[in-house]
Amino acid sequence: MLNRYARAFFTAIFTPTARVLLKMRVSPDAVTLVGTLGVIAGALCFFPRGSFFVGTLVITAFVFSDLIDGTMARMAGRKDKFGAFWDSTLDRLGDAAIFGGLAYWFARGGDQPVLFGVCLACLSLGAVVSYARARAEGLGVDANVGIVERGERLVGALVATGLDGLGLPYVQAITLWAIAIGSFVTLVQRVMLVRRELLKGEAVA
Repeated sequence: MLNRYARAFFTAIFTPTARVLLKMRVSPDAVTLVGTLGVIAGALCFFPRGSFFVGTLVITAFVFSDLIDGTMARMAGRKDKFGAFWDSTLDRLGDAAIFGGLAYWFARGGDQPVLFGVCLACLSLGAVVSYARARAEGLGVDANVGIVERGERLVGALVATGLDGLGLPYVQAITLWAIAIGSFVTLVQRVMLVRRELLKGEAVA
């Protein structure tokens, strides 16, 4: 949901940057790779040490590359399927680093086994939610529904973690629980939608 409303706003902001990169003959795929590597480095270097605020700033700076590369592709008139595949695949790696880094901190330095489990739930459910949509599209069903998609997971986790790094208590724990529960609900929504659409198609056939 968040993705639909925020993307247009940030696309307008980063259009000049995208234009400059295209003039420099930088590939959108290269921007995607650099952004993902930055997210992974920020998450795995800072979150396992409990440096939540700095880590959030570093990750956020690189997350914007996800908007820049898409803008570059549209401006260049690029419509090849590999770009979408590349972007989605690297998104999963970035998400895994963020929740994996948090999980490591809760398991070791933070000594919070419950939140460790919640982070693992966020990580695994987020991956399955994304897989469910991709698999549905392979079956000819648009399963782009749900209360917690990647945008909500990413923004929620980063904002709450950054606030925790500034000393605001409970926000991070509450948000991670909300992401885990919301991701499960989203998975159920997608499964039910796909089931309904496929049964409808079979009935018509």
